[in-house]
Amino acid sequence: MQGYVQTEITSAGIAHITFFHPNHNSLPSLLLQGLVDAFVAAGKDPAVKAIVLRSAEHKTFCAGASFDELVAIQDYETSLAFFSGFGNVINAMRRCPKIIVGRIHGKAVGGGVGLAAGTDYCMASQYGSVRLSELAVGFGPFVIGPAVERKVGAAAFSQMALNPGEWQTAAWAKEKGLFQEVFDTVEQLDAYIEHFTQNLAGYHQEALLELKKIFWQGTEHWDTLLAERAAISGRLSLSEFTKHAIAAFKSEKKA
Repeated sequence: MQGYVQTEITSAGIAHITFFHPNHNSLPSLLLQGLVDAFVAAGKDPAVKAIVLRSAEHKTFCAGASFDELVAIQDYETSLAFFSGFGNVINAMRRCPKIIVGRIHGKAVGGGVGLAAGTDYCMASQYGSVRLSELAVGFGPFVIGPAVERKVGAAAFSQMALNPGEWQTAAWAKEKGLFQEVFDTVEQLDAYIEHFTQNLAGYHQEALLELKKIFWQGTEHWDTLLAERAAISGRLSLSEFTKHAIAAFKSEKKA
């Protein structure tokens, strides 16, 4: 199974963009491009009033980069293209003219935290713990870093980046600004998302667009910035340290 990205639009005009991968909802290049295409299409669709980003069928919201794909990469160009995929998704979310609401039902790791940070309004269940694991395998949260730091600030970002083995709770993420709401159960999370997005659908769409422009003011240079960050990750991921670290991680998961 390669996973999927699919979009369902409700009668109220809410586009639910759902991704799934059997390996803890990790993100290989195919899914990253699928997310870009989904955000572009929903942004252009006049029937869409707002977007909900969610994942399916697994207790983990998103495990981040696909280690299966990453460990097989042997050259810089391919590695650069892989990490550029994360930048492309964040930039697609940033440029999308519709408000994007994040539904974080479970743990978010690495690139999964980046997805949460790329939304305009993010809600989670109490199970939505977060962790930036990149440093443990030889690189860092370079590509998603600007999005995460924009939400939580430099101090909280450095706390996460330098503690790659440490989970932060959903309550911590709310306190720092990554999440706007945290609920005890996934059912409560879904009920509030339905309420919130129904309200969004009833607001003046031009006003929402102008608000989104204000929310993302100062990020106009991110096309260049995230490409530069992808180059750093692309280079470091080819190191022997990273190759050994990922192999050891995969061995632990199989044991």
